[in-house]
Amino acid sequence: MNYAVIFAGGAGKRMNTKTRPKQFLTLHGKEIIIYTLEHFEKHPEIDGISVVCIEEWIDYLKELLEKYRIHKVKWISPGGSTGQESIFNGLDAMRGAIDGDSIVLIHDGVRPLIDEELISSNIRTAKEKGCAVTVVPATETVMLVDDNEEIVRSVDRNKCRVVRAPQSFQYQELLKAHDEAKNKGINDIIDSATMMSEAGYTLYPVLGKPDNIKITTPSDFYTFRAIMEVEENSQILGY
Repeated sequence: MNYAVIFAGGAGKRMNTKTRPKQFLTLHGKEIIIYTLEHFEKHPEIDGISVVCIEEWIDYLKELLEKYRIHKVKWISPGGSTGQESIFNGLDAMRGAIDGDSIVLIHDGVRPLIDEELISSNIRTAKEKGCAVTVVPATETVMLVDDNEEIVRSVDRNKCRVVRAPQSFQYQELLKAHDEAKNKGINDIIDSATMMSEAGYTLYPVLGKPDNIKITTPSDFYTFRAIMEVEENSQILGY
């Protein structure tokens, strides 16, 4: 069985929106979080979805799920004070309800340009190897700096990958890593890939597409809008 944990618990301060969090911004009348959820709803290999949402927006999310007929969402949890805590809440909501060897895909609610192929590749790699992490090649020079913000050396970008989402693991292994981190008082690890790497697991890359962006700033939103308009034009005009 395969499940998705969709993280939509952030307030989106970098977006500078005064009326609503970034995941509830709309394009053509539809919220970003719905664009994201629809990919998992329609995917034949996804059996259920756990959504982590800002507590004050849970009722509105439920209205959207009904409006757009998103039926695979089985759990909705409030966000925590950090991304790590929010993802834990989404995983913990499923505790006892799914098998330990199920695959869980951790994905950002504000990463709506994911596609069916990437979801399938994550599931396949996670089943075969245990840990699948979406990456894209680094396309510019990467350099390391020290504590004084002085450049130490450049890194061969041919060996560098930028980590994105989804990030996919066996449920019992990811939950165990979260439980252990929580017991140690660690609550702000940047993402699941970092947590699993630090816990000693080997990660395997799944090549994603550059346009699978995370919408965190106004310019990201405009990029999302432009990409969607290109896709719509290609469907209508056939180019």
